[in-house]
Amino acid sequence: MGLRPVVYIRATSANVSVCFLCSLLFIGRPRAWTCQLRHAAFGISFVLCVSCILVKTMVVLAVFKASKPGGGATLKWFGSGQQRGTVLVLTSVQAAICTAWLVSASPAPHKNTQYHNDKIVYECVVRSTIGFAVLLGYIGLLAVLSFLLAFLARNLPDSFNEAKLITFSMLIFCAVWVAFVLAYISSPGKYADAVEVFAILASSFGLLGALFGPKCYIILLRPERNTKKAIMSRGIES
Repeated sequence: MGLRPVVYIRATSANVSVCFLCSLLFIGRPRAWTCQLRHAAFGISFVLCVSCILVKTMVVLAVFKASKPGGGATLKWFGSGQQRGTVLVLTSVQAAICTAWLVSASPAPHKNTQYHNDKIVYECVVRSTIGFAVLLGYIGLLAVLSFLLAFLARNLPDSFNEAKLITFSMLIFCAVWVAFVLAYISSPGKYADAVEVFAILASSFGLLGALFGPKCYIILLRPERNTKKAIMSRGIES
């Protein structure tokens, strides 16, 4: 097992933390810069996180394919440079989407009197529904692709294979954001922001728990399984 998913652990854990922090931009009086930054920040951070997971899954599949006769050439496409480059390209696409949205129809504060005649609700409006839809659609595309690849790799005989955890985490992630779209459409005014914050926190907790929960369980409660001998024995049994 000479190839390692070098971008996976540190990048994923760091970006899950950034995903949590994105929810702070929804707190307080809407301002021009917070309205512009909140969607771009969570869109880019989630794509960076999901792309790391996608690269991890691709590496698992590549390593298994390389273990078969004549499959060694596959590994040259999944070195450390290629992994980082793939994550950078995928994230750059989302950055371009956010930039085009902000330049063409940037989200802005808006005084809404539509829902309450006696109250003025100061909120951020996305202005371009298409831009918001493309941002979410790209995240969904990467998440579905990661789920499908992880589902195909879930039963590969490898003691380092985390495809089952990735499959479960992507299932939670996709379920949360499908529910978000349905709830967001029917949520008026300020409640739309609350729904979006809930979706950001729920999907972040889902990724954190599904990907790192089992690791923390072994490290803290089953330290005897966190040894080289135990890992290699599981690899032989599989």
